[in-house]
Amino acid sequence: MSVDSDAVRLNTGEADDPGWEVDPDDDWALAVVATVGRQLRLRREAVGMRAADFGEAVGYGECLVYKIEGGKRIPRPEYLDKADEVLAAGGLLAAMKEDVKKVRYPKKVRDLAQMEARAVEIGVYVCSSIPGLLQTPEHARALLESWQPAYSSEDVERLAGARMARRSVFDRSPAPALSFVLEEATLRRRVGGTMVRRQQFERLLEVGRLSNVTLQVMPMDSTAHPGMSGRIELLKFEDGTAVGRSDGAFNGRPVSDLRQLRILELRYGTIRAQALPPGESLALVEQLLGDT
Repeated sequence: MSVDSDAVRLNTGEADDPGWEVDPDDDWALAVVATVGRQLRLRREAVGMRAADFGEAVGYGECLVYKIEGGKRIPRPEYLDKADEVLAAGGLLAAMKEDVKKVRYPKKVRDLAQMEARAVEIGVYVCSSIPGLLQTPEHARALLESWQPAYSSEDVERLAGARMARRSVFDRSPAPALSFVLEEATLRRRVGGTMVRRQQFERLLEVGRLSNVTLQVMPMDSTAHPGMSGRIELLKFEDGTAVGRSDGAFNGRPVSDLRQLRILELRYGTIRAQALPPGESLALVEQLLGDT
């Protein structure tokens, strides 16, 4: 197969592949992709290479080259690597991969990660899964692969990667105070194979033993509690402000009004009071690990 036919094939695949278009409502992503595209075009023109010749050299069609340079498509990492090589950019184009990688994360995930990076206290209750901050990559992939309609394998990796990027909150100094409440039924659900489950239990034990983390489990024989209508998240910041969200309150929207926050804090506090103490919770996770 010729280079030209390969380029056409790649062009078609990229155009039809979801996840590489720019979200028109994401101003930051639009600006990043436009800047990257402009730098690619300026570099190509500086060496006197036509778009068609450049596309042939990197294995992409001319149409897609123009889309990327016009800020209409997100370039793949390998595209930037090849462009850097072909245009002799000395690593300048390849260095843009990190920003482009973040563009592919859903905006709501980036927004949440930014808030988590500023928070001095984070409280999370999730009723139907293990909180994303506590998931292993394998557990995250197993969950995403179970969704319907099915994600492409590429989107599974993209979404799992976005979830794992949020775990940098554990590396912060000074460390924020983190509390999590998980449902026992969630821990007993067979997500992934034996090794996936064992690794997830080990991760919970590792995090739960950190001095700045409180991990609790809501036992299956507990009475009804305020979290049964969905997840609750509370983030408090150094300046005294806070943001909260609950599936079962205020239409699931993030809130910062003090009266609304007090309602979420009351619900979260009640959930924590009904859950097992941290020591008993870790003992239960250890038992589940031993039984797996």
